[in-house]
Amino acid sequence: MVRLVFSLSIISFGLALGYIIQILAQRGTIQLPISLEELRKLLQKIALLFFNPIAFLGAIWIIKIDNLRIIALPFIGVFALLLGGVLALAAAKSYKLTRKQIGSLYTCGSFTNIGSIGGLVCFIFLGEVGFALVPFYKLFEEVVYYAIGFPIAKFYSTEATESETTISRLKKVFTDIFVVVALTTILLGAILNFSGLERPDYYRTINYIFIPTATVLLLTSIGMAMRFKSVKSYLRECVSVSLIKFILVPLSVCTVALLLGYGRIEGGLPLKVVLILSCMPVAFTALVPPSIYDLDLDLANSCWLCTTSSLIVVLPLLLYIISSI
Repeated sequence: MVRLVFSLSIISFGLALGYIIQILAQRGTIQLPISLEELRKLLQKIALLFFNPIAFLGAIWIIKIDNLRIIALPFIGVFALLLGGVLALAAAKSYKLTRKQIGSLYTCGSFTNIGSIGGLVCFIFLGEVGFALVPFYKLFEEVVYYAIGFPIAKFYSTEATESETTISRLKKVFTDIFVVVALTTILLGAILNFSGLERPDYYRTINYIFIPTATVLLLTSIGMAMRFKSVKSYLRECVSVSLIKFILVPLSVCTVALLLGYGRIEGGLPLKVVLILSCMPVAFTALVPPSIYDLDLDLANSCWLCTTSSLIVVLPLLLYIISSI
């Protein structure tokens, strides 16, 4: 119960803080030294380029990665993202949505909040050993988004604002500072892991401070851009995305993990990580393609709000299931 309340409190606090800052700045109650958008990007850079790399490095340093079946973890992550998108397209077809709505529903079905919320939940529910598997699961996340997700979203746009090819998108991904830092962190962590050097005892304390801090910074940046539109207009789509995110994808992905024997590794640790990360809400990144490709942004925003709010029910169920594994 303590772990559950702690995780929900951090998520709520981060989003609420960001939204309050947004409202106060718009009303002129507070004067920010930089614009809201610049502040959002600054918070994201601090979290993703400072706090997260140090935390991931320390976690990977001590995890046991001697089982070769862990190599499949990044591909399970890819499968989860692709499956979510395919299921969303199927739902959109059955609802006979417009092209703009189809593109938005696809991004909501595919793009998942693996990092800021998923990583936090893994850390609180499973500790550092669970948190250490997060960067492996999400290794190809950006590749899937930019090489597959964005082009598909653009396909459904009637007025595409960019003319990038898949090759140019991939090049952008692998030269992006966030991706470079993430890959470097995994490499250095693996080197330290296999080196035989013992991690300093104080590193545990650092991670217990850095991981929640990084999550609060990221969620605060998200809260600064939250827009409360009429979710009532998209209840059908919100329910469909919720079913995809919290039932269909987790069931399918966990079945694959079980077949790979993840339930027999380290007390089922990889299986628990797969369950948590495949059961996360719509990522805020899902709102980017609708913004730049003139899709239905209100639909995407509604699905994001609905699935994120659903965590108050999803997290207790996750904790119960994980405790039973």
